[in-house]
Amino acid sequence: MKKLPLLLALAAGYVLGTRAGRERYEQIKKAATRVKDDPRVQEKAHQAADLAREKAPVVKDKVAAAASTAADKVTPSSNGHHRSDLEDQLNPDNVALQDQPYPQGDLP
Repeated sequence: MKKLPLLLALAAGYVLGTRAGRERYEQIKKAATRVKDDPRVQEKAHQAADLAREKAPVVKDKVAAAASTAADKVTPSSNGHHRSDLEDQLNPDNVALQDQPYPQGDLP
């Protein structure tokens, strides 16, 4: 029997909480709609879209150039060697690039 008052209190809290939550949701939704429909916001949104359309070809060309440059650095040339010496620098077996490929002296 002691559970019944607890369940009733929880149910009442839930109903009142959801009603209050719904009212707050409606307030936020109404405010967001007012901002979205504001003519000043609409004007700025159109300006941003126009600017993006205007600059898109320039950005496309820059991205294509950057991608081409990056591809040139990692793809093999016609003679089979990389156009960059990055692989040689990273290859630990390449003793030609080491300062002292075969150190002299006694080993510890």
